[in-house]
Amino acid sequence: MQKAKFIDSIHAKTKIKLTFFSKEDGRQLTRLCAPMDFGPSRRALNKDDRYHLWDYESDQKNHVLSLLPAQVVNLEFLNEDFCPSEFVTWQTNWFLPRDWGIYS
Repeated sequence: MQKAKFIDSIHAKTKIKLTFFSKEDGRQLTRLCAPMDFGPSRRALNKDDRYHLWDYESDQKNHVLSLLPAQVVNLEFLNEDFCPSEFVTWQTNWFLPRDWGIYS
């Protein structure tokens, strides 16, 4: 159910309030995010599918979160729109097809 709503949120370009377990911090964190993709990690050794999100509130330079479903505590789907131009600065190669214009 969460995965389907997450994918719908990608297509609708609506933000998510994400609560997740941060391995780095050893506790739960809540962040305002934009859903970017769902699929395997291109960087991690574990290639299982995961949620890929843009973290608007990160204290790190890298604002991408890639979380396994087990790390996700809650996804709250908001009625707040985002624009991919807010964060997409690279040549995209999404796992899920979408209609984001030049950011697809």
